[in-house]
Amino acid sequence: MDIFKVFTIEAAHRLPNVPEGHKCARLHGHSFRIEVHVSGEPGVHSGWVMDYADIKAAFKPLFDRLDHHYLNEIDGLENPTSERLAVWVWEQLKPALPQLSEVVVHETCTSGCRYRG
Repeated sequence: MDIFKVFTIEAAHRLPNVPEGHKCARLHGHSFRIEVHVSGEPGVHSGWVMDYADIKAAFKPLFDRLDHHYLNEIDGLENPTSERLAVWVWEQLKPALPQLSEVVVHETCTSGCRYRG
């Protein structure tokens, strides 16, 4: 079974490796929506895969580093594409959430990526 919790961060970035003149080379911001998925079997007694509060607690240090920050200044996010952000979130969360199964980053309402490690 798969459960997920959704987080929203407001952050600025620019993409330094796009062709000259590309609009994403300019500083801009997004309301990123990040889904953190964990997989497992519901506990016999608890009835749940994991307490959503545990997912929130594991994500809090990342939220504090990302929300209202310039992503390019964060180690590992010098070229902060949605793809790199998804991998970065995975790498930061996996030690705290061994059941992590997927990270989804929505950069806009219609664009994003899904990473499964």
